[in-house]
Amino acid sequence: MHALIVGCKRHDRESQRQLYIQYYGYCFSICLRYCRTAEEAKEVTNDGFMKIFQKIDQYKPDTSFKAWIRRVMINASIDHYRKENKHYYQQAVDEVSDRFSVRSTAVEELSHKELMAMVQCLTPAYRMVFNLYAIDGYTHEEIGVILGISTGTSKSNLAKARGRLRNMLEKMKERAYAKSV
Repeated sequence: MHALIVGCKRHDRESQRQLYIQYYGYCFSICLRYCRTAEEAKEVTNDGFMKIFQKIDQYKPDTSFKAWIRRVMINASIDHYRKENKHYYQQAVDEVSDRFSVRSTAVEELSHKELMAMVQCLTPAYRMVFNLYAIDGYTHEEIGVILGISTGTSKSNLAKARGRLRNMLEKMKERAYAKSV
C-alpha cells in the first residue's frame, strides 16, 4: 500500500489506476449514500478520486488511509450537494426530538440495500443530514457548519427524514401484511 501511495504522490498513472481499482467500490458505496442515483454517485466518486490524487500529499502516513479516503469522499458528496442546492432555500424551524423508534421487526428484516434505497428516496437536504448524523456520526452543530444551516434546521431535517423513513417502513409492513392475507 505504501508503494502505491508513494506512486500516486509522484503522479504515476499506473499507481493512480491501481488505487482507483482497489478503492472504487468502497468510495462508490459512500457516495451512493449521499446521492439520489447511481449515475450521480459515479460522478461524485470520480470527483472524489480527482481530489484524492490532487491532495494525496496531505495524507499523513500515521493515520488510516481508508479513513482519509472516506473523509475525502464525504467531502466530495457535500460539495456536490452544495453545488446542486446553492439556490435552495431551507427554512429554519423549531428544534424537534431526536428520538427515532420503530417498534417493529420490519427494520430488522430490511437488507442494507433496501434501507439505502429508502434513504435515497429522501430529499437531498434530509438525506444529507440523515447520513451525516445517523451513519457518519456528526453532531448537529458540526452538520450546521458543514451545510451552512442552523443546528435547529439540522435537527428538524433529521426528524423529518426519520419520519419519512418510518412512513416508508409502515407502508412496507402494510404491503407485506396484505400479501400474507
